[in-house]
Amino acid sequence: MSSLVSSAIEFIASRVSVRPKVAVVLGSGLGAFADSLDNAVSIPYSEIPGWPQSTAVGHAGKLVLGEVAGVPVAVLAGRAHLYEGYTAQQAVYGIRALHGLGVESLVLTNAAGGIKAGFGPGTLALVSDHINLQGQTPLTGPNDDSLGPRFPDMSEAYSKRFREIARQFAAGMCLELPEGVYAALPGPSYETPAEIRYLRVIGADLVGMSTVPETIAANHMGMQVLGISCVTNFAAGVIEQKLNHKEVLETGELVRDTMVSLLRGVLPRLV
Repeated sequence: MSSLVSSAIEFIASRVSVRPKVAVVLGSGLGAFADSLDNAVSIPYSEIPGWPQSTAVGHAGKLVLGEVAGVPVAVLAGRAHLYEGYTAQQAVYGIRALHGLGVESLVLTNAAGGIKAGFGPGTLALVSDHINLQGQTPLTGPNDDSLGPRFPDMSEAYSKRFREIARQFAAGMCLELPEGVYAALPGPSYETPAEIRYLRVIGADLVGMSTVPETIAANHMGMQVLGISCVTNFAAGVIEQKLNHKEVLETGELVRDTMVSLLRGVLPRLV
C-alpha cells in the first residue's frame, strides 16, 4: 500500500472511532443516503491527504462515517472519474483507503443509461457483470502483493450472494431489481447511437462512466461487491431525445427515497 494511502487511513482513524466493515459509493444524484446515517461524522475530501477531489455536478465530495441499524458504515459521497483527468489508480484511492480501514463489503452505486428494453428512467438494476471499455485498469504497473495477487480472478466480480440479499429485501419493498451487464466508457461525452448499437451487440444492458475501476480494485483486495445502477436516461438512439446531465440529476432525485430505503435495508445484511 502506498505511503499516501496509509497517511489517509491514519488521518481518518484519528478523526473517528467508527471502524466500518461495509461501505457504499454514491453516484451522480444519489447523495441523499449520506444524510440518513445515524451518529454521522463528515470529512471533506479536501482535508484527507492525497484524496482526489470530486468535480462532477451531483457529487458532494465527502467521506461520511456513521451507523445504519447499529452497523458501522462508511459512505463516499462522490467519486473520482477518469474524465476528470484522474488515472485509474487515483480513481480507486478511496476504495484502497476503505479497505485499509477494515471495509470488507462494498456497494457501488451509479447513474447509468439504459440499453436493454425495459430499462427506462427510474429503474434500479443490479449489476451482474461488467465490460471494461475505459482503456485503463487500476492494476497497471507493479503489483502490491500485500493487497492482492498479480492476476486476480474476476469471474464473480459482483457477488451472487449479495445480489440475492438485495433482491430478497427489495421484494419486501415490492421493488423489482432486474440484473444487467454494465459497460464502462471513459466519457465525458455521452455515447453515440452507433456506440450504443455496438454495446447492445456485445451484451451490455447499462452504460456509464464509473464503477469498473473500483470493482477491479475491490476484487483485487478480496472485497465483496454489490453494484446498483440507477437508470437515469435511455441510452443514445433508444428514443429520439438528446441527453443531458440535468436529466440524470432529476431522475436521481425521483428515486431518492427508494434508494435510501434499499441501502438502509441491505447494507446491514452484508456484514
